[in-house]
Amino acid sequence: MQVLITLILVLGFVSPCLCARWNLEETSDNYTFNVVQYGARGDGKSDDTQAFLMAWNSTCGVTQGQATLVIPPNLSFLVNNLIFEGPCKASSIIIQVYIANSLLIDGGGNGSIDGSGSTWWDCASCPRPPVLHFHACNDFSVANLKVGNGPRSHIAIDGCNNAKFSNLLVNASSTSPNTDGFDIASSKYILIEDSIISTGDDCIAINGGSSFIDATRISCGPGHGISVGSLGKNNVHETVEEIHVHNISFIGTTNGARIKTYPGGSGYAKNITFEQINLTNVTYPIIIDQHYAKISPQDSNVLVSDVTYRGFNGTSASGIPIKLDCSSLG
Repeated sequence: MQVLITLILVLGFVSPCLCARWNLEETSDNYTFNVVQYGARGDGKSDDTQAFLMAWNSTCGVTQGQATLVIPPNLSFLVNNLIFEGPCKASSIIIQVYIANSLLIDGGGNGSIDGSGSTWWDCASCPRPPVLHFHACNDFSVANLKVGNGPRSHIAIDGCNNAKFSNLLVNASSTSPNTDGFDIASSKYILIEDSIISTGDDCIAINGGSSFIDATRISCGPGHGISVGSLGKNNVHETVEEIHVHNISFIGTTNGARIKTYPGGSGYAKNITFEQINLTNVTYPIIIDQHYAKISPQDSNVLVSDVTYRGFNGTSASGIPIKLDCSSLG
């Protein structure tokens, strides 16, 4: 089966180098391989499969430094199912996927991506990247893959519609900073299922502009639980709605089902359901925090409404199963 892929730039595995030196625009020590140089036409009609594979083999074969596989902008590439096989000799490979439709990434059960995040975690001011970042992608799926040690979030989803993530193992140290398993923003109809997420931050963070997000059959822990928000940071207006989180096991997490909004922000979080939840030593199984980070004496004007909690079973490590810190405005 052939798939038409329209891309601005392709490919992004995170570099294991020090974050202060990481810059996508820095090319002096990088090896760049453009599929067009290997014969890809990009006319939406010609079969560009072999050009992609040859460019990948060159990228994978770099013996030192950073290797980048480039698919140039404003072209449409028609390819058969591609298998980018390793192991690679390159110390790091950049893979960034933008504006891709009908894309399938399948690790086959043994595929893995390691973000070498430990080289970044001590640098709080560094612009740490995610391991995988999907921007403006539609009708795609990611399955049977291990993603670990993200410098920041492991899988970032921004401006996407109709995506499915299944049978994933996402793992990072419990002390790793801001290493969300999934970070979703401005996206619709996203399904995350049958996965294990163990990180130093939220297993799943559902941020502003997101709707119709479904998470099911997830084992979460350690980490901060599954969060709607945070919303309203820097006094912005943000909305989240139609969220369904069900059949989830939280194990040793700080939170279970969490909704968090910043003081001063506006917008709403509505039509949210958490159900069939199993809890093992979770500090706050149910929490709504509308004064998140307590950065301002202001109240949050993000309206939280139509939230359902159903079928919660298990234990709280704090003895406080429900913690509600609601805004007087919202």
